[in-house]
Amino acid sequence: MTGGPIRSCGSNRCTADYEVPLLPPRPTTLPVLFPLARAITKGEKDRTTWVHYDRLAAMHQYIDLDRAASAEGFTWRPPTKLGPMLLVENPDWEGAHFNGVRRSWRKLRPQERLCLVTPQRQSPLVGLQSTGKPFVDWATVFRRTSARIRVRYEPRFPTVAPHRLRHSMAMQTLEWLMTGYYQRAAALVSDTGDDAAMALYLLKNDPMLILRDLLGHWSVQSTEHYIARLDVNRIFRDAYQATAVGPDLAVAREVADEFSDEETD
Repeated sequence: MTGGPIRSCGSNRCTADYEVPLLPPRPTTLPVLFPLARAITKGEKDRTTWVHYDRLAAMHQYIDLDRAASAEGFTWRPPTKLGPMLLVENPDWEGAHFNGVRRSWRKLRPQERLCLVTPQRQSPLVGLQSTGKPFVDWATVFRRTSARIRVRYEPRFPTVAPHRLRHSMAMQTLEWLMTGYYQRAAALVSDTGDDAAMALYLLKNDPMLILRDLLGHWSVQSTEHYIARLDVNRIFRDAYQATAVGPDLAVAREVADEFSDEETD
């Protein structure tokens, strides 16, 4: 993911991200909905996931402080091989003018986002290097981190890819759903009327249906087989092994696509 575009405030500092959810006015035990545009997601599907308050607060702190410091005094000139520079003007939460043409943020593909430039000649992407250039090489970060873990802590630790975060989110979310963590939090929230829609969603839906929605799968069967492939020894092992009929072709393709970009040792 290349990161979302930032709102320009008429100076060299950028203070708010148009695609990162706003921070709730006070800490909440319920996660915050985080929609993702199909132009930047795996399989080009509109997806909605969750982000916890403390993680979202850390992201906003990065945008306000670290990112602003990285952007200060630097300019971004997109390489010509990426395509024409796209000047961002008149931005709002829905979109902006790019070289004079109004478009939605949600329809910008990763390569187009790398070509975005603000009137201050800065990149508006969230992740910046210390030189003000967009940072998108998360695969290298994961490889180097995996290598350090093997050297310092666990020699058997595998080399992992950024997509592993999606796997981890799926397993952690399922555990919390199955143990009732979110349901208990939702029950408390529903009593106070704060974020009632989220509370109702968590209280009324089956855990696997919730996880299906978060992962963006078209079928709950895909979600079941995806979880089983992640860890067949936990949660749904018995139910999966007892299934006499395997997934249909559409389910099999969707699950296989989830693991298509995994790196191996």
